[in-house]
Amino acid sequence: MSLPPLLQAFKSMHSAKVLVLGDMILDRYTYGNAQRISQESPVIVLHADDQELRLGGAANVCNMLRGLDCHVVAAGVHGRDESGTQMVELAQQSGIDTRLIACDASRPTTLKERFVGRAGSRHPSQILRVDHEKTDAIGEWLVEKIYAGIENQIEDFDVILISDYAKGVCTPKLLKLVIELAQQHNIPTLVDPMRGHDYERYRGATLLKANRIETELASGVSLKTVADASVAGSQLCQQLDLQDVIVTLDRDGMALVSRDGTSSHFPTQARSVYDITGAGDMVLAMLGACLGSGLDRENSVRLANVAAGLEVEKSGVAVIPLAEIEAELRTDLLPGQKKIVTHQQIAAIAEEHRRRGEKIVFTNGCFDLLHFGHVSNLTESSNMGEVLIVGLNSDDSVSKLKGPTRPVISETERSSMLAALSCVDYVVVFGEDTPYDLIKAIRPDILVKGGHYVPEEIPGYDILQEYGGEIRLIDIVGGFSTTDIIQKVAANETIRRTAA
Repeated sequence: MSLPPLLQAFKSMHSAKVLVLGDMILDRYTYGNAQRISQESPVIVLHADDQELRLGGAANVCNMLRGLDCHVVAAGVHGRDESGTQMVELAQQSGIDTRLIACDASRPTTLKERFVGRAGSRHPSQILRVDHEKTDAIGEWLVEKIYAGIENQIEDFDVILISDYAKGVCTPKLLKLVIELAQQHNIPTLVDPMRGHDYERYRGATLLKANRIETELASGVSLKTVADASVAGSQLCQQLDLQDVIVTLDRDGMALVSRDGTSSHFPTQARSVYDITGAGDMVLAMLGACLGSGLDRENSVRLANVAAGLEVEKSGVAVIPLAEIEAELRTDLLPGQKKIVTHQQIAAIAEEHRRRGEKIVFTNGCFDLLHFGHVSNLTESSNMGEVLIVGLNSDDSVSKLKGPTRPVISETERSSMLAALSCVDYVVVFGEDTPYDLIKAIRPDILVKGGHYVPEEIPGYDILQEYGGEIRLIDIVGGFSTTDIIQKVAANETIRRTAA
């Protein structure tokens, strides 16, 4: 069976070599319970219980490109401070080449510090953001240093991305030098601009990607319709000598406008929007990965639209891996089959639900010949939290536990049947005798087992003890077991043959 055209285009992508020039930012999140008002003043008291560091700004674009399997070189600035050290270390851990991130002792590393509160069973909400930054233009010596580093490696890049957060790195002189250098080497340059009126600094770039507000400010055209976006995009192409402009229109999708006057609209798929943070960075990263791989503009925009849609379903900024995008593009899968994920994927998925403040429940089993007892226990488990993850023994694992005649149903079919149940959110196949490693990766709030287990003897008990997880034992529904069903079928077949 031939693949859908967009999936074919997606699979033709290779690991593009990308330079990201822009404002490198460190994001620090402090989480806690916000359940009372201070007696000192009318402010919320946050009982902090967790903290997380993430890459932000242009550094986040780099991180998203790594999730898309690109080779990434980052060019920018950090301060000689703890935040700068942390940012560079995080980038290097993600496989980002940081040699072109220069240190400037005269300015702090841009740090955005967010405080996120949980209240009752409601979703966590950001209470306050504190910015540590200096936004004036970097010095001439830094411009020369960054440009010299880019010039020395220019032939190594398939595409250049400029991520301008208006923190001082993307000076008119540096951008002019880099864009002209890219033109000389026939390397496409993609720009995610700062918000403002003067976009002259982006003159000569291959493509400019701007959101609705940015486009209105730069063009002076009010964007009330998709047609307005085409007018504004065409105007920017002519004014700034751009080949293309992409206008992102949130719920209305994207408009691709070219210098020759042609325009295309790419509507977005209706989704449950959880958080729009990071969607713009995801669009830039996906465009860079696609165009750097030689894909045409139209398919690049379509894929960027899909990636942005997945991003807004996440809490905060999240890296969207290639496997998740491919699953989204697979029209041959039943909806439930998208719940079947790998051991590598489930850790990130669980972390995403934790960020939302959702309680994660885990249970496991062979589920050979799915029956009423299974469904009843899974439904009960699901009611204990917001997310139910089921660990499924692989065929080899079942054979070790149950004998050479088992399983009766293959792991592919068993996982599909489990995924079809509305009470199950994710299914992960594991090949070990126990799901110990899987529990370690997921870190569930509740681990559910059926039968008369001693909690201390349950695989994963020690892991849950470390972070305060809970084990719950539920009763097995009497009169239902796979072994009994197999024996009844065998007995009925013997009776049938005897009668014949």
